[in-house]
Amino acid sequence: MKDLVIMHDQQAVTTSLVLAEAFEKQHKHVIEAIEKKISTAENSALLKNMFIEDSYIASNGKQNKMYYLNRDGFTFIAMGFTGKKADEFKLKYIDAFNKMENQIKEKTQFRLPKNLTEMSTMFFDVMKDQDKKIEEQSEKVNFLMNLSGLTSPRNKELTKARNKKIIQVCGGSESNSYQDKSLRSKLYNELFKSYRHRFDVNQYVDTPMKRFDEAKEYINNWYPPFELKDEIEKANAQGNLF
Repeated sequence: MKDLVIMHDQQAVTTSLVLAEAFEKQHKHVIEAIEKKISTAENSALLKNMFIEDSYIASNGKQNKMYYLNRDGFTFIAMGFTGKKADEFKLKYIDAFNKMENQIKEKTQFRLPKNLTEMSTMFFDVMKDQDKKIEEQSEKVNFLMNLSGLTSPRNKELTKARNKKIIQVCGGSESNSYQDKSLRSKLYNELFKSYRHRFDVNQYVDTPMKRFDEAKEYINNWYPPFELKDEIEKANAQGNLF
């Protein structure tokens, strides 16, 4: 599970995705609970600061709705979650919010350095903090790239590479083997069979973004097994006889 509380727009927040995972709820039910509170609450202006609508890319490549929740938004929603396990997570969330908000306060208490040595020390601390933030952002990017499937342009590019490879192994789009729909179908099926085994996906679009280059190279270097090679050669040779 990722951090219960993160920084977003200079405030400590959690997300509906993390909330659903922590309390073992379906994400759509958490979304429904948030939107029900928003639609029925009398003071809707106050709620605008509690819940911020956003979106994320799911593993199927679709863009889905999610929400950021600040401490008040979390309290407003989580009070409806009951049970011993729910109470344990509420305490963990409260502790996480407190720690994050203390860190924010410490960072805002800036004072001028007294001398050159102190200035150098402060500069070093700032740079170290920036390096840490860059590393954290890089980890988040890697996490999202592993979590999300291919974008539409990347999926189209992979499809183009797949079609090009089938044409290549057949000896051209005008070849007898490529014009044979049954044989062409076998080749596509065999390519995806080996691809699925390599990348552990149910369809090409589910390939993690981080592995796109590897996936494209795999398709470019793929060749059919001996049995299909033999069928291709026979089909092309038969075409040449006429």
